[in-house]
Amino acid sequence: EPFVADEYIERLAWRTPGGGSRGGEAFDPKRLLEEFVNHIQELQVMDERIQRKVEKLEQQCQKEAKEFAKKVQELQKSNQVAFQHFQELDEHISYVATKVCHLGDQLEGVNTPRQRAVEAQKLMKYFNEFLDGELKSDVFTNSEKIKEAADIIQKLHLIAQELPFDRFSEVKSKIASKYHDLECQLIQEFTSAQRRGEISRMREVAAVLLHFKGYSHCVDVYIKQCQEGAFLRNDVFEDAAILCQRVNKQVGEVFSNPETVLAKLIQNIFEVKLQSYVKDQLEEHRKSDAEQYLKNLYDLYTRTTNLSSKLMEFNLGTDKQTFLSKLIKSIFISYLENYIEVEIGYLKSRSAMILQRYYDSKNHQKRSIGTGGIQDLKERIRQRTNLPLGPSIDTHGETFLSQEVVVNLLQETKQAFERCHRLSDPSDLPKNAFRIFSMLVDFLCTEHIDYALETGLAGIPSSDSKNANLYFLDVVHQANTIFHLFDKQFNDHLMPLISSSPKLSECLQKKKDIIEQMEVKLDMGIDRTLNCMIGQMKHILAAEQKKTDFKPEDENNVLIQYTNACVKVCGYVRKQVEKIRNSMDGKNVDTVLMELGVRFHRLIYEHLQQYSYSCMGGMLAICDVAEYRKCAKDFKIALVLHLFDTLHALCNLLVVAPDNLKQVCSGEQLANLDKNILHSFVQLRVDYRSARLARHFS
Repeated sequence: EPFVADEYIERLAWRTPGGGSRGGEAFDPKRLLEEFVNHIQELQVMDERIQRKVEKLEQQCQKEAKEFAKKVQELQKSNQVAFQHFQELDEHISYVATKVCHLGDQLEGVNTPRQRAVEAQKLMKYFNEFLDGELKSDVFTNSEKIKEAADIIQKLHLIAQELPFDRFSEVKSKIASKYHDLECQLIQEFTSAQRRGEISRMREVAAVLLHFKGYSHCVDVYIKQCQEGAFLRNDVFEDAAILCQRVNKQVGEVFSNPETVLAKLIQNIFEVKLQSYVKDQLEEHRKSDAEQYLKNLYDLYTRTTNLSSKLMEFNLGTDKQTFLSKLIKSIFISYLENYIEVEIGYLKSRSAMILQRYYDSKNHQKRSIGTGGIQDLKERIRQRTNLPLGPSIDTHGETFLSQEVVVNLLQETKQAFERCHRLSDPSDLPKNAFRIFSMLVDFLCTEHIDYALETGLAGIPSSDSKNANLYFLDVVHQANTIFHLFDKQFNDHLMPLISSSPKLSECLQKKKDIIEQMEVKLDMGIDRTLNCMIGQMKHILAAEQKKTDFKPEDENNVLIQYTNACVKVCGYVRKQVEKIRNSMDGKNVDTVLMELGVRFHRLIYEHLQQYSYSCMGGMLAICDVAEYRKCAKDFKIALVLHLFDTLHALCNLLVVAPDNLKQVCSGEQLANLDKNILHSFVQLRVDYRSARLARHFS
């Protein structure tokens, strides 16, 4: 532990009797001083003793350092001598090695021709046996020496190729016959070893056959036997993957070129097994069932490419990607060439069937929406005048829009996009995707949504119809929902296929055009529907509002808070506001409600202008407008509420005292209004003809 002087002195004083207050003893400074003096003397003695010991150790260390330095010098001298001896030995070894290499070259120069001569002598001996027609050598008669015999016959076969045919035709045929026999024996031996599972023997025989012409036949036999019993399950693709996995582990132990053998096995699987399987699956439905044909084609192509991805893990040579792509193309090329035509044909017939089945379920015979000059002229007139051209059609509340139909059409198109992505050539993908999108636009947007809009427009009654049922808002609601689904599929499934191609702008323009076309019809239908709503309000007011409501016979006996016409109009308006909110979303709700609110205000304003008002009648009118204003609050549109606030202020002119007219007219809500408007309301008072009122207002 580190030495702390204060703590040391404290401990010393604590141990000294009389050095503290321990045990009740009195403090004795003399005794403590004496103890300190004695302890200091002890420490001095101890310091001297330690100092002597340190000096002794220093002297000893200096002595040993001198001895060590002397020893290191001696070792350095010895090392220099040893290094000189090592250099001399190295030079001598180099000299001897040079002599040995020279001698080895001389021996090799002598031995190589000798070995060649011996080899040539042996070959001549074996060649003579073929000349004599009798093979006596043990190497040819002993079946266990088939490897040596194969090496000899292979060399003799090469020599025989150089000999003239006219003189050595017989011996050449014998050598060729023996060559063929040995080749067959080796292949047979390889086959037997493969069946027994003897990898070492297979490797040995394959190495011998490598220099024979029949080596490729050996590979073929190996590939054929590998596949025996490998395809017993229903899933040929999984069987193929397992087979290749197993062979990949074995082929490197047997052949010197395993990547070539494995590639040949895979080629054989693709061109024989898979091609046959694919053909059986597709040809069955190619002409009879387009839906099943497309499903099978997509499934088979996907499983084949998945198998190809698994095979990419193996060593198949330098460009295995191209190799596998060519194999896949060779299987499917005849089916992929006309894929998009089959897809479009199926999609067209399937979509038409879905729509027809829906209309049949409604017992509806689809009307023909005309085209050409007359129809275009009608359309332009209708857009500019908003007049219903042609007889109104009673749809009995049917919108002729079905989410089930839409979901079915979108599901079919989604599957078509997925197949298109997988089966189309990358260069044709944007073009094919655009064709599928065009089919969706034709059947979903034109044949279904646009037809429903046209039918809905034709079903909107004229604005002067009584008790008209307004179903067009239901059409708007469903069309809005459907278009959200259409837009989602456009973004989720079409955009990834065309995002980096020129077809993107074409698709966006087509989508924009169809949206604008439908928005025009929706706007037109909503406008005419609002006109009908206002027409219904007019009928209610005409039927329920009486002239005596605002000019009662008994001014002192009016018991109602507001008129019956006001109650019914407000009830009708609230229902329509709720319906508009349920039928639309976003800013469209506020836009349509503002338009309805403005027209509602105009109707009430013009309606109030038709009557004369007594004092009590004016109070009833104010009560009615207050109720209308309460109804206007449901719109939640500032402009509409402001209009009814102003109208309420105008109605005050019907009851205000003549002396206060100018003050009321200059109030905050009426100050900015045209004087003619104010005058027109004052004129509605029954006492307007009195000279006093006319004078005050002038």
